[in-house]
Amino acid sequence: MHCSLLLEGEELWLLADRAVYWPARRCLLIADVHFGKASAYRSLGQPVPQGTTTANLERLDRLLSAHACEHVIFLGDFLHGPGSHASGTLSALRAWRERRAGLRMTLIRGNHDKRAGDPPRDLNIEVVAEPLLMGPFALQHEPDAHTSHHVLAGHVHPVYRLRGKGRQSLRLPCFQIGTRLSLLPAFGAFTGGYAVEQDNDRRIFVIGDHEVWPVG
Repeated sequence: MHCSLLLEGEELWLLADRAVYWPARRCLLIADVHFGKASAYRSLGQPVPQGTTTANLERLDRLLSAHACEHVIFLGDFLHGPGSHASGTLSALRAWRERRAGLRMTLIRGNHDKRAGDPPRDLNIEVVAEPLLMGPFALQHEPDAHTSHHVLAGHVHPVYRLRGKGRQSLRLPCFQIGTRLSLLPAFGAFTGGYAVEQDNDRRIFVIGDHEVWPVG
């Protein structure tokens, strides 16, 4: 399921799998996958879940199968850190890339990419510095304002707390859509989140139960 949004004159689809599809460009925007994060933590002796890379790739495959996509743009933090270059992580990424060999992929370097290093060249991912200007948008990792373009960024891993009766509440990943700067949720399955709020200049679209819906 998705929520269609008109932003800067462009139709964008906010997807329940925590990504944005731009139909006019046949482009998928994904922030903060953090491939290999679990491997990096395990290399430090931390007991964390296995299979997160596989789960992330399976979700990405579902999106690519559901949408006419010619270009995937990662808004930073493709790899989590130096420990993400574990053989198991890279083998899974290489096998997946071979199946998607005809798909153009671009990575906008994020802060974790600078520590992890660029993806191996055989993954055939174009790597660029921010901002990447496309149409009315400045595609970035860091949520810094741009002088002339509406910023679409990651980095923050936004989540929103829905409050019920008493102490009942839910923390859900969300899109935060502003007048000149908008945030995408983290795509990665093992990434955590930072609570954001809604106000007159920022709208919140939460993700839950395989749907996207506006708050308020």
